[in-house]
Amino acid sequence: MNHPHEIIQNISLTEKAQLLCEKENRYFFRVSPSANKLEIKSAVEHLFKTKVLSVNTSNYAGKKKRERTAAFGRKAHWKRAIVRLKAGEKIDLA
Repeated sequence: MNHPHEIIQNISLTEKAQLLCEKENRYFFRVSPSANKLEIKSAVEHLFKTKVLSVNTSNYAGKKKRERTAAFGRKAHWKRAIVRLKAGEKIDLA
């Protein structure tokens, strides 16, 4: 298993994430593409000292980028995890 700081890259603070955080106690994280749900769950529990009920993940392909020529590159692929916490648990985002 990787170090928890290698698995959890950062927390997403979008409007949708804030809405789900308030209503359903779900938090969005950008995670390592090689991490599985069990590793994500243990990393969140270790870093934030909370109890995780479920983890949902989704993979995203990096966008194509082009600069003045026909050749193009690509941004890195990434993975998002939606973590649902036990009722009464919270992650302090401040």
